[in-house]
Amino acid sequence: MEDFSAVDMEYSVSVKKLVEEFKLEVLYMPEDKKVKVSDHGVNRPGLALSGFYEFFNHKRIQLFGKAEHQYLASLSHEERLNRLEQLASRRPPLFVLAFGLPGFDELLEVSKKYDVPLARTQEPTIDFQSALIASLNIHLAPRITRHGVLIEVYGEGILILGESGVGKSETAIELVKRGHRLIADDAVELKRVSAKTIVGSAPEIIRHFVELRGIGIVDIRRIFGMGAVKMSEKVDMIIKLEPWDKNKIYDRIGLEMETTNILGNEIVTTTIPVRPGRNLAIILEIAAMNNRQRRMGYNTAEEFNKRIMEQMYAPKEED
Repeated sequence: MEDFSAVDMEYSVSVKKLVEEFKLEVLYMPEDKKVKVSDHGVNRPGLALSGFYEFFNHKRIQLFGKAEHQYLASLSHEERLNRLEQLASRRPPLFVLAFGLPGFDELLEVSKKYDVPLARTQEPTIDFQSALIASLNIHLAPRITRHGVLIEVYGEGILILGESGVGKSETAIELVKRGHRLIADDAVELKRVSAKTIVGSAPEIIRHFVELRGIGIVDIRRIFGMGAVKMSEKVDMIIKLEPWDKNKIYDRIGLEMETTNILGNEIVTTTIPVRPGRNLAIILEIAAMNNRQRRMGYNTAEEFNKRIMEQMYAPKEED
């Protein structure tokens, strides 16, 4: 059984990378050390500035909006310096001023004193906070890397699993030829970016490459073009390929719904037996369309079963 349990590890992203991503104006950046962010949250430090630190999380980015700026402006120089020093002494990873607000001299002073980066954005507070949290959810998401192939088929992200040599890469090549897009071959990095979403991508070193036994490494992007590849994709379903076992009973209707737990999320899973003569590319296309149809509220297996039951219990006509 494939192990998809979460890895007990804390991830982080550098402040400099976030500055580049959001094109922030840097007002102060420590030169002698790399500052990293390891918490998904973004804090508005209103309560902290008023002196309440009982539930203060010092690992979070501190975002100053118009409310915080107006409150600080109402204080005297000494009191403002004292409040900001209490905040900066906790050494949060980053101070950000929203709306292009002018920074106080005291804020710059305490930032330098405690080596807390200080930056500014022209974006409104709520817009920037939402975008930053979404970005942090991706950068800091729990993740695992597993052997498999990830491909987008008709907008559905399909994670293909199976033993080496069962035909995963060959099936992916055939799907790419039919107009679908490859995300990862051989190693798939899976991230849990939300309570309902698992996103897969390829490690950078093997991105867009596929290994075909007897041919070697193939660059999908150069052979089929940019339209044949994608950087990442949500995992909507899992297809498990396995050699055909004549003694095993395979589901022929689809009433039983199998799922696989990936990092706490349940993903719909289908097992497909492989034997010579089966066109796996077409089978996966049908599986993708059927899964999308199911998510949109129509379950073919249930509809078929309903028709059978209606036929069985329909009143018989008298002679």
